[in-house]
Amino acid sequence: MAAATSIAKAKAGVAPTQHGQTIQGIHWDKAPCRFCGTGCHVKVGTKDGKVVAIAGHEDAEVNKGLLCVKGYHVGGILYGEDRLTEPMLRKNGKLEPISWDEAIEVIAKRIYEKPKEFAIYGSGQWTIPEGYAAQKFMRAGLSNNHLEPNARLCMASAVTGFISTYGVDEPAGCYDDLDEADVIILWGNNPAEMHPVLFSRIVDRRSRGEKVTIIDIGTRRTRSTEFADHYMNFKPQTDLAIANCIAHYLVENDLYDKEFVSKHCNFRIDVDDETRDLMGRPSTFEEYKENLKTYTFEYTSELSGIPEEQLKILAETFADKELKITSLWCMGMNQHFRGTAINRLVHGIHLLSGHFGTPGNAPTSLTGQPSACGTAREVGTLCHTLPGGRLIAKESDRSDCEDRWNVERGRINPQIGYHTVKMWEKFCTPADKGGDISTIFVQVTNPGHTLPNLAKLFTAKEGLDDKFLIVSEVYPTATTKLADLVLPAALWVEKGGIYGNSERRTQQWFKQVEPPGQAREDAWMTIAIARKLFEMGHPGMKDKNGDFLFTVKDEQGEVVPIWDYDHYHDINTDKALYEEYRPFSHMKHKHVAPYDVLVKSQGLRWPVVEQKDGTFRETRFRFSEFDDPFVEKGKGIQFYHSVTKDDKALIWFCPYEDPEESPDEEFPTWLCTGRVLEHWHSGSMTMRVEQLRNAMPGAYVEMNPQDAEKQGLNNGDQARVISRRGEMILPVWINGRASPPEGTVFVPFFDETKLINDVTIDAHCPVSKEPDYKKCAVRVEKFHPDAQPEQPLP
Repeated sequence: MAAATSIAKAKAGVAPTQHGQTIQGIHWDKAPCRFCGTGCHVKVGTKDGKVVAIAGHEDAEVNKGLLCVKGYHVGGILYGEDRLTEPMLRKNGKLEPISWDEAIEVIAKRIYEKPKEFAIYGSGQWTIPEGYAAQKFMRAGLSNNHLEPNARLCMASAVTGFISTYGVDEPAGCYDDLDEADVIILWGNNPAEMHPVLFSRIVDRRSRGEKVTIIDIGTRRTRSTEFADHYMNFKPQTDLAIANCIAHYLVENDLYDKEFVSKHCNFRIDVDDETRDLMGRPSTFEEYKENLKTYTFEYTSELSGIPEEQLKILAETFADKELKITSLWCMGMNQHFRGTAINRLVHGIHLLSGHFGTPGNAPTSLTGQPSACGTAREVGTLCHTLPGGRLIAKESDRSDCEDRWNVERGRINPQIGYHTVKMWEKFCTPADKGGDISTIFVQVTNPGHTLPNLAKLFTAKEGLDDKFLIVSEVYPTATTKLADLVLPAALWVEKGGIYGNSERRTQQWFKQVEPPGQAREDAWMTIAIARKLFEMGHPGMKDKNGDFLFTVKDEQGEVVPIWDYDHYHDINTDKALYEEYRPFSHMKHKHVAPYDVLVKSQGLRWPVVEQKDGTFRETRFRFSEFDDPFVEKGKGIQFYHSVTKDDKALIWFCPYEDPEESPDEEFPTWLCTGRVLEHWHSGSMTMRVEQLRNAMPGAYVEMNPQDAEKQGLNNGDQARVISRRGEMILPVWINGRASPPEGTVFVPFFDETKLINDVTIDAHCPVSKEPDYKKCAVRVEKFHPDAQPEQPLP
């Protein structure tokens, strides 16, 4: 960890403004941070083949030189003592080293024998070229749509919310809204810990004398609450009613923006459970108004627990046309049993009130992974999507992709693949009982830690001899424990890449240090497997000309054998894959910038269009004529991909519905899971950084003092958190950095030794298929080490 110790010691004045410079023996270059979807840009200092210093990039518009505690230590993630450095195959129950050639052959043979039973599970940590390679390999090569990213677990509800409202995915606003808004509303969101650089951007305005009102709508007090002007504590799931209550107030009192709604909106209604889908059915303003009548202040207060006076403050805020309002949300709205519905409703109140389309007025979803937007959503690595917003179910979209990939019509399978929960359920089910996924290749994620209801969706794989798990990883994880084949992966600046962040910003970086041992790039692994299948005679690995699907040529027109690792770096493979993907982004006006333009920037927000002088211009505010080049002159606001084909967005009515599981006599307490400031997701990287591990060494159960007293629990005592699915023993933390209300506990999920997802439920939104990690029923009791547990401990 010597390198990690000095990572954050770059002093002001030492790190250069321009990338690609060497100063005092340290070479500096740019890269986006490896962690969350904020997309902070860092300057990476390397010396003697190692990352030795990190500084915030002061020229980066996202972070303006600032980093969070994880960002300042991001270089340390490369230097954990237990890096995986060679391929390993499980033989007689033990992982044994093998060669790369053998590893690739093992995978290719599994696929060749049962191509329809193969799946790839990736993530929003895939670079754009990595995700695009997996996309092309599966759709065009194997005619197989069992391709999913872990973004299904975190961003799928945001996707379905955007698409069913505007007809196209991703936010219309950007981070500039945070500099302009009069009011910031946090919907079940804790950006002080989850997106601290963005939250600092808001709070810093106050230090300059600006007035910024923060309204925190949440199920527990957090560090963000400390800065809020209003905190509104709601009962889990009732955010649906709160959004409807705001809409009811606006409509009933004739305070909605009639001109905006008339010009730019249509109405839609959710359908019942049995036929619920992405698009619902058309509705009218009159029907909308009638459906809202239930959601009075009195009714909503009784349901949600928020006092009527506070609900009125929230509603009157949206009624004030002089205010500029930005809503922010993340997992609180997305990891939700009705995630699509609450996303739609928050978009709806912005549209209804006219708080949309001008700087400071925006409904904005934040992402938790560095390229959940750029790779999972834009490249389209979900089981139902194709690149650039295309859909597998749409014949014209399939045909367009087949033409671009130069494969015969019909190559892309019209049958949608399995979504994440179903994919792992099938993998963990014996073949003779319908488990028709026999091999999964995991890249850049840790499902053995992060899937919900782990006993059902992951650990049930143990003992199933017909199942084969391949894991590309950097460190040993909960996933590699059950892996049959482990492949050592290059990490962050040990390879080049391109990410896409939460505000549509596409960011490029170059490889800066060598990976350890035999660790290699994930994109290379995919291409090498495809080449082996090509050599075995698999017809899908050829295009219509008989050429290999991943044929790349140099400037002289000669084929570069990028499947051979000795030649993978003979050409910029990232650029080749990205430039092949880039035209796909044009169909839905998601025009990403050319690779060579990105090289010279700290990222550009799409759509990026070429100007008359040959330069490229980014777009900050989509659908708004003053900034979006695709809005027709005179339109003002134009939703040019609208569901109803008339340039209008949809305002939805979605009713409040009870959660899938609620507390009862046996399990009387709500459990919520999430992250902490010091660690990122499953902690497989941040727990290798000494400073971050020491700052937050293990998970805990956060309890309300009254609940703890009832159970005879004090700070540091061990408690059992038990659900219908499993249990976990955790130390108690009372009056820590956050405070849950009575009847609620919170557990962070970063700790591999305390897998709280043994306890969580796998119930998911019927539209987005995203699981609800934020609410299930548990009971909490004091742990007595000498007592026999009711269930086997994880």
